[in-house]
Amino acid sequence: MPTLLAAGYTSFDLGIFTPKDPRLPILKSLLKRTYRRYLEEGIDYIVFRGQLGFDAWSLDVLEELPANVVDRLLLVTDEEKRKQINQLLQYPEDSAGSVMNVDYIALRREMTVADAILRIRQVGLNRETIYTCYVTEKKKLIGAVDVKELLTTSESKLIEEIMDTNMLYAQTTDDQEDVARTITKYGLIALPIVDHEMCMVGIVTVDDAMLVLQEEETEDISIMAGVHPSEESYFGTTVFEHVKSRIPWLLFLMLSATVTQMIMNSYEGALAAMPQLAGFIPMLTGTGGNCGSQSSTLVIRGLAVGEIELSDVFKVIWKEVRVAVCISVALSVVNGIRIMLMGQGDVTMAITIGATMACTIIIAKVVGCTLPLVAEKVGLDPAIMATPLISTLVDISTISVYFAIVSAVFAL
Repeated sequence: MPTLLAAGYTSFDLGIFTPKDPRLPILKSLLKRTYRRYLEEGIDYIVFRGQLGFDAWSLDVLEELPANVVDRLLLVTDEEKRKQINQLLQYPEDSAGSVMNVDYIALRREMTVADAILRIRQVGLNRETIYTCYVTEKKKLIGAVDVKELLTTSESKLIEEIMDTNMLYAQTTDDQEDVARTITKYGLIALPIVDHEMCMVGIVTVDDAMLVLQEEETEDISIMAGVHPSEESYFGTTVFEHVKSRIPWLLFLMLSATVTQMIMNSYEGALAAMPQLAGFIPMLTGTGGNCGSQSSTLVIRGLAVGEIELSDVFKVIWKEVRVAVCISVALSVVNGIRIMLMGQGDVTMAITIGATMACTIIIAKVVGCTLPLVAEKVGLDPAIMATPLISTLVDISTISVYFAIVSAVFAL
């Protein structure tokens, strides 16, 4: 059988090019680096040696080669070089194609159960998983069968009699996080990956899915904290890199606080007339920020796990408004009692602060649940609309509402 040998890699069967194959000159013209052809005695095969590397295979070359050639190229590469080849194949960085593995067991529908078990014994050690085998016909995925089914079925039965034709699968261009969620949702060991022609090109296993989810959650947590995501560990990141990843958001939030300062400066007269008003500002802004963070965290999580869709925006807002009303009543009553007991003001002051708190909580809840949905709508990561940004927006709205109410109540 024809065989291709690349420098540094083991040989693998191609089954397409013979020394006299008329397509061979085309392949030669597509290769960017020179190679030498060797014919070993008694065997017809092509050997590529020397300087052939994955960077020598241009995107055009890979797209022109048959799918089984590309599969076998992926099969003999390590993880790092597989990523390089996947990028050459134009799989998006965060797609299923970029994380898939080609080490799967393919069976034919006309095989018997005994043939399938023999096939698993022959190649199983070199495959990523043997628990689920995939039935293909001319490279197209047509079914799947579990090893459990093979071991508990008569050896004379055909694979097409026992295979499952309603299996789940994903496209190479599907988002890797969606694929990982599908695997965890349905408790799969692996999910087959097909191209636009339904030809099977690989699998994403459950351990790959767990790694994807871990990376996505780490990224979301970093963004929610206002830190640029990094693939390095905490101690593996230099002090300069830590500073560079944190300072952009901190600068933005610090400068955005200028708006709050400008609002407070415009009410200097009110603060001068009633200095005790300043004492309630930290409590109001802190409560508003915490309420907004609660809502945004729940919505971001809901979007991540698929519990909340963009079409649910009004349902989410209506629910958060009802939650906000209940919370604001409880907090306003408790805070009013605290003001009276601690002698920080009279009944009018307690009602004024209570009304401000109610407005602040409602605004914070609405802002907190809406911004992640808006981010998702415009194609941004919803985690961006997390604690730091929401706290700043809520601070601005809280100060504005607070001084508007106290100015009206006390005629300041």
